[in-house]
Amino acid sequence: MNDTLLEVRNLRTYFHTFKGTVKAVDDVSFSVERGEILAIVGESGGGKSVTGFSVIRLIEEPGVIESGEILFEGRDVMKLSEREVDRLRGKEISMIFQDPMTSLNPVYTIGRQIEESLLLHTKLNREERRKSCLDLLRSVGISNPESRLKAYPHQFSGGMRQRVVIAIALAADPKLIIADEPTTALDVTIQAQILRLMADLVRAKNRSMILVTHDLAVVSEMADRINVMYCGKIVETGSARKVIDESAHPYTKGLIDSIPDLERDRKRLNTIKGIVPNMFELPEGCNFAPRCARATEFCFGNEPRQREIGAGHWVACHFPLENAAEGACGRSGARSLPERVNERSGGVRS
Repeated sequence: MNDTLLEVRNLRTYFHTFKGTVKAVDDVSFSVERGEILAIVGESGGGKSVTGFSVIRLIEEPGVIESGEILFEGRDVMKLSEREVDRLRGKEISMIFQDPMTSLNPVYTIGRQIEESLLLHTKLNREERRKSCLDLLRSVGISNPESRLKAYPHQFSGGMRQRVVIAIALAADPKLIIADEPTTALDVTIQAQILRLMADLVRAKNRSMILVTHDLAVVSEMADRINVMYCGKIVETGSARKVIDESAHPYTKGLIDSIPDLERDRKRLNTIKGIVPNMFELPEGCNFAPRCARATEFCFGNEPRQREIGAGHWVACHFPLENAAEGACGRSGARSLPERVNERSGGVRS
């Protein structure tokens, strides 16, 4: 039996504007296995969220999915009708959006908003839907769910609203959940709680998840695999341990080195020099070359292609880090990223 739930092949999603064309997702390929948590990380503007929206065809004008295949359980989502895609969203693939306050309708009760998904995608009667709503609220850690069903979004804290959004996403028991920066508006302690909750709920029923985030730290103990995106392309991909402990791309190394380590006495945090280039005027050759200390003249004239440097570990770089383990967390005196994450938030895994 094939364990691949989702396979994306050569996806290109462009935004055609009066200023020009933005190649938000440019020839991206990846897969998600059943029961797997795949993280897509990188700076803002890298194409992470657009990739997630493209999977369930939520791209609106001036955005267009130019080409590529999105195979969900062997079915090409790109070839489905709008009605078929509507049945797919929520039932087979659900999404947790970035801001829970704007994701929830302020004029409807929490109960009604959870029940809506059950009405659309299940054949439960009214009493069964109510019981399911109560069970969902309990599963995401909301106490006294009977009274909470009648409450409105403004009566909840940010963390509680995000738990409600997770409950809505899980209502129809989807096989794949796409979480778009689900902890952006939350403080570090609540972030850890939400991420731990999501990981537990996903693994409890062998669901799969695509976790979109800008923060490598929050996924270091949660994800099974990591895709690192920069300017619409995947620059490094592999198991979480390989990408974090044996980073081969200078951009991945820069992201990891910028994470605070309270045991190291530094006056300033390490940063990646420069800024993400203008997406209307991407540089020739390697997009990361203008910010890369290792870049040569060859990098500025030739676009790197992905190549496998280890089992399941791919990198798009002309001159990947030679000693990957030292390049990431293996430097003398440097602690591993999971140790630094646990110090910040108490960890993600139970």
